[in-house]
Amino acid sequence: MEQADLRKLEAQCVQEEPPFCTAACPLHVDARAFCSLMGQGDWDKAWAVLARTLPLPGVLSRLCHGPCMEACVRSAKGGAINIPALERFCAEQGGRAARTIPMPAKGKRVCVLGGGLAGLSAAWDLVRKGIRVVLHSERPGLDLAREGASPLPAGVLDAELERMVRLGADFQAPVAMTAESLQALLEEFDAVIVDCAEQDIEGLGLGEPDTMTLGTNMPGVFVAGQCDEHVFQAASGRKAALSAERFMQGASMVAGREREDPYPSKLFTNVDDVAEVAPEPVPEQGYDAQQARAEGLRCIRCECLECVKHCEYLARFGSYPKVYARQIYNNQSIVMGTRQANTLINSCTMCGLCEELCPGDFSMEDLCLQARRELVEQGNMPPSAHEFALRDMHFANGPDCALARHAPGEKTSTHLFFPGCQLTASRPAAVRAAYDHLRAHIPAMGIMLRCCGAPAHWAGRTREYERSMDELRSQWESLGRPAIVCACPTCQGMLQNALPAAAVVDLWQVLQGAGVPESVKGADMELTVHDPCTTRYEPEIRQQARGLLQSVGVRVREADMSGNLTECCGFGGLLAEANPELGADVAKRRADSLPGELVTYCAMCRDMLAKGGARISHVLDILFPDPSAGDLAARPAPGYSRRRENRAHLREGLLTDLWREPGDPPKPYEELAVSFTEACLATMEQRRILESDVRKTLLRARETGRRLVYAQSGRYRAVFRPVAVTYWVEFEETGDGYLVHNAWCHRMRVAGGAA
Repeated sequence: MEQADLRKLEAQCVQEEPPFCTAACPLHVDARAFCSLMGQGDWDKAWAVLARTLPLPGVLSRLCHGPCMEACVRSAKGGAINIPALERFCAEQGGRAARTIPMPAKGKRVCVLGGGLAGLSAAWDLVRKGIRVVLHSERPGLDLAREGASPLPAGVLDAELERMVRLGADFQAPVAMTAESLQALLEEFDAVIVDCAEQDIEGLGLGEPDTMTLGTNMPGVFVAGQCDEHVFQAASGRKAALSAERFMQGASMVAGREREDPYPSKLFTNVDDVAEVAPEPVPEQGYDAQQARAEGLRCIRCECLECVKHCEYLARFGSYPKVYARQIYNNQSIVMGTRQANTLINSCTMCGLCEELCPGDFSMEDLCLQARRELVEQGNMPPSAHEFALRDMHFANGPDCALARHAPGEKTSTHLFFPGCQLTASRPAAVRAAYDHLRAHIPAMGIMLRCCGAPAHWAGRTREYERSMDELRSQWESLGRPAIVCACPTCQGMLQNALPAAAVVDLWQVLQGAGVPESVKGADMELTVHDPCTTRYEPEIRQQARGLLQSVGVRVREADMSGNLTECCGFGGLLAEANPELGADVAKRRADSLPGELVTYCAMCRDMLAKGGARISHVLDILFPDPSAGDLAARPAPGYSRRRENRAHLREGLLTDLWREPGDPPKPYEELAVSFTEACLATMEQRRILESDVRKTLLRARETGRRLVYAQSGRYRAVFRPVAVTYWVEFEETGDGYLVHNAWCHRMRVAGGAA
């Protein structure tokens, strides 16, 4: 990722955009922070927020008419926050003058002509920066004490003027304004600011001041105060002061000033769930402490975070996409050292919900997928992140599970049933039943058992993904390029991208045409539909699945976050493998958010939400029930070892029953009599240790005689490294078999111990 790409990406996230009140304020006061502190009753800190931004804060906080209120998002939910009333209360309660510390002198002098609020504000900003100011006025701020929503208390203006004097301001008598006198002042001073609220500039040859800089036809002369409201006068003075400072520095007069005036914020704030609360009425004497706190608490603290609110992944890492983009950029830029953002990169579910919710279309999916590919290409992707999922993909595509055949007795295929490797792992009986039903209506329905390549794609393993798809494409072409019928929405999306020449349709559409078994019609149940995240932009698939359910009598209940706003089950993007704890939390969050009994049309969604505690069925559980299997909605998700066995047994059963081909003989390690304690099985599942790997370790120990024995327990320990992972097994012998008590694995090599 280049710097320009990062900047463009960061600009898409609006979370750091200022709230609407701040953007609308001519002086850009942080009203959000101010209201928050007022709601807490912390008057001193609230005053510090005002004093940090306002020129002459003791004066302006009492005179501001509140243009921010017109932009307040609260307006639609009871009424805008009364910022002016809060400012006046805060000025009375917390308006302590900050310690005056003069800045080091910069050797520059500015003349300000006129002591209106614009001139005073310009002088205020300049003296605080160490620039000497001479202000000519008969009586600076003379009219301010008589103006505004309430008169200024005695001494407030004088206190602010005294602070300015201590900082280096010099108040002098007014001077006559002519073109010649201006020129003379320019020779004496580095810049001149004219407050036209006190000075008439007609006939001076200054022309119309520039709207962005307030510069005039006379270089070094700036005109402020051409406005009515106090806060705009102060903002005008601030703008003139900044222009004078840049003029003296020889810097650009316009760079970076696009948002100096009030502007519309790009921030998005969802107020759908905000309760309407009316503003606190303002008594004649102003708010008391209780009323001020109540009005401050009405502020909804405008921010976006729409994606974070609906994504456990984004919330877990404690920030938001703009920050994550910077962290990922820094992670990719490291030449030597620890890459701190690898877990962040590998934990994205790549479901696309953030982009759907984001007003700027920020896609964490695209960002993380690109980062994963770069890590792989650079050789910096930790092998532990996705290796187990990739091994599972290779197993699904290997000789024990993969199959590509015409239907029995057919020499061509018009259609090809592609159930996907997860459905065959989760409920192979439903795959077999669905295939038998399809063949009864479409005799030339071939079948392909393998993985669609999604794990390699999600892992950023581009070459591995392309090899897998090349093999799949070759098998599809060898079958005559039939239409592909997918039972998995992820598979459907992957195949549509990889095989643009193929007609890829979903199983639900085909079943609607072929009909469903008569025996399942008349179902009387209400189920909440969970849409897989891969159907976010597939409304036809979503509707066809619902239509199929309704055709057998299911009453469909819609979830709040469904359709194009559906949330991930926790498996997408290989989250469950790269960050198992977060994957489990995502699944539980989604399961808890859905009411009643659930149904879905993705095998992994079904199993992940079942792990999350939901009662959930797959659509095929309803269309092709198995009375001998018990309550299918309550069935636990198969473990990793069982999933592999299910795939292998499905292939073997199809070959034996449909094509009358004998099954493969068992492998030597499969013939071992091995049992496991319940605790051991749970540990193996958590550690991604397969029963087959344990069996291989036990077989190696039997063949070599290499094992450790513990005298106290009588148990043995054996070690074996078949490929890249070293496995340890703690067991005892039971006659001709083994009872396994524990198993663990690591990537270190044990010298002489893993032949």
